[in-house]
Amino acid sequence: MDKLEKYRNYIESILQEYSQFKPSYGDVELQLLLDREHNHYQLMTVGWNKEKRIHGIMLHIDIKDGKIWIQHDGTERGITENLLELGVPKQDIVLAFHSPTRRKYTDFAVN
Repeated sequence: MDKLEKYRNYIESILQEYSQFKPSYGDVELQLLLDREHNHYQLMTVGWNKEKRIHGIMLHIDIKDGKIWIQHDGTERGITENLLELGVPKQDIVLAFHSPTRRKYTDFAVN
């Protein structure tokens, strides 16, 4: 299995696992959005908490140029830990939620 397919499978597996959890507040569901053709992956929260509308992205991940770009991570643990446990090297993970100038101070890929 090539690296791209392996990374797709890793991301989908992790997001499917996260999507099984029900938020502890309101009538909120988790929606999983998988776009293998363009390598975009999202986990969204959708619903209501009393009179407040809940609609937002919990996780947003892209695969670009052979690297996993974590665009947004709203999880408590952090999906980066899951990826490292699966054997993804730090140089293949971009913490895209940090500005490019700050990324050089992490142990992860700059771009």
